[in-house]
Amino acid sequence: MPALAGCGSRPAPSQARVPPTSTPAYNVPAPVPASTTSWQPSVAGLDAVIDISHNVRVSDFSAVRRSNILAVIHKTTEGGDWFDPSYAARKAEAEHAGLLWGGYHFGTRQYPGARQAQTFLSAVQPGPKTLLALDLEPNDQNPGNSMRVAQAEEFVRVVQQQTGRLPMLYTHAAWADGDRFGRRGIRLDRPIGPDSILARCDLWLGDPADEPRVPYAWQARGWKLWQYVANESENDTAYGAAPRAIPGITHCDRNLFNGDAQSLYRYWGATVGRTGV
Repeated sequence: MPALAGCGSRPAPSQARVPPTSTPAYNVPAPVPASTTSWQPSVAGLDAVIDISHNVRVSDFSAVRRSNILAVIHKTTEGGDWFDPSYAARKAEAEHAGLLWGGYHFGTRQYPGARQAQTFLSAVQPGPKTLLALDLEPNDQNPGNSMRVAQAEEFVRVVQQQTGRLPMLYTHAAWADGDRFGRRGIRLDRPIGPDSILARCDLWLGDPADEPRVPYAWQARGWKLWQYVANESENDTAYGAAPRAIPGITHCDRNLFNGDAQSLYRYWGATVGRTGV
């Protein structure tokens, strides 16, 4: 997704180290006092989820976890024939470091929704604790190749049929509501209505603003994740605030979870360790 750190024009990652197989221990960390110099979201939530892709260089997922990041969502596939080359190795490494894990698919118009869902599921290899998400937004590189609503609905239905659960839906309010969006001023083929299966998906909202705007179809439910800043690094921080760079990675998108740490683990379907509970 163009707004996500995974899809910017960044250097390719180095080979990820695959650790020995082990069962990750998930522990709820003690709260970290808010910085008096760093920008903080004005909306209540847990600032502990990042999303990345192969365009982000990863050196140490353990360092990411020590910085109070609890979950990573990684790009997995795009369209019907592109696979993120770093997904599988990083999944093993991140889970070994005690991080929750998820994968997302960037939807396009080029292939039917069902084929894109099959491509995604073949690569994401979902377990019961793997968060799944569909990225529905304009394709900045090729606007005519932006996924349509019917394709997204088909994608979601196939994922639900094969996994027994709905994926999250990443989108922007203006895009979901059918408004003109982005540098090119393009629109989704039709607004997402509250009766669409897409509106039953938990909302992962992309909105780099002080407060998030919720799309019409989710007005009654609100957002589950809010991506409030994209491509944050030591030299490029949220709203020009003091650096809050996360060690172990070059840059990332940051997301607020609508709940506390224990709610996050429950949502992911993970068992929380005893420490800090």
